[in-house]
Amino acid sequence: MNSPTPPPDTDQLAWRAQRDALRELHREVLDEPVPKALLAAARHLDDRRARQARWMRWGGMAAGVLIAFAAGWVGNHQWSASQQTGAALARAPATREFVHAASVAHAVYAPEKRHPVEVVAAEQQHLVQWLSRRLDKPLKVPDLSAEGYALVGGRLLPGSEGARAQFMFERADGERVTLYIGSLGSAAGPAQAGETAFRYSTDSPVPSFYWVDRGFGYALAGKLPRDALLGLAGVVYRQL
Repeated sequence: MNSPTPPPDTDQLAWRAQRDALRELHREVLDEPVPKALLAAARHLDDRRARQARWMRWGGMAAGVLIAFAAGWVGNHQWSASQQTGAALARAPATREFVHAASVAHAVYAPEKRHPVEVVAAEQQHLVQWLSRRLDKPLKVPDLSAEGYALVGGRLLPGSEGARAQFMFERADGERVTLYIGSLGSAAGPAQAGETAFRYSTDSPVPSFYWVDRGFGYALAGKLPRDALLGLAGVVYRQL
C-alpha cells in the first residue's frame, strides 16, 4: 500500500508564484543587453584590481630591496664601528702602561724622605730646562700654591716611548701628589693626538686622573679623595 503524497507547501507555492510574476513584469529588462556604461564600469573595476595587484607585487619587491639595503648598511656600520673599536683597543695598552707607570713612580718616590727628587725646587729653572730638553717638549711646572701644595722638585724617568718627567708637590701636612708627563708617540694614534678628556684610574697602586693632549700624556697621582684629585687635575690642566 502506497503512502499518501504530502500536500504541497503553501509558502513555497506562494514564493514561486511571486517569482514568476516578477519575471513576467520585467521580462523586457531581462532580455535587454547589458548597458555599455555598466560594462565600462566593470572593465574599469577589473583594471583597477589588476593595477593594485601589480603594485602589491612591486611593493613587496621594493620592500625586500629596502630591507636588504638596510641590513647591508647596518652590517657595514657595525663592521666600521668594530674596526674603530678594535683600533681603540689596540691603542689602549699604551695608555694603560702610561697610567700604571705614573702610579708606580708615585708609589716608589712619594714616600722618600731624603731623596724624593733628583732636582729640588730651589733649582726649578734648571729642572724645567733639563726635562724639557730630554722630553723634546717645552715643559711648565704648574703653580699649586693656592691649593696648598708647594713644589718639592722633579726627576727624569724612563718610558716605553722615551724619557718621562715627574714633578712632585707637597702639602703642609706631608701629603704628596705627582705629575707624570711623557710622550705616547705613535702608540697614541691620530685619534688620541687631540684628546683632552679626563679619565680616572684606580687600577694601579695609587689613584690618578690622566689625559692626553697632542700626543703627550699627563697623569696626576695621589692618595686623595676622587673629587680632591679631580680639582687639582683641573688646575694643572688649565695652567699647562
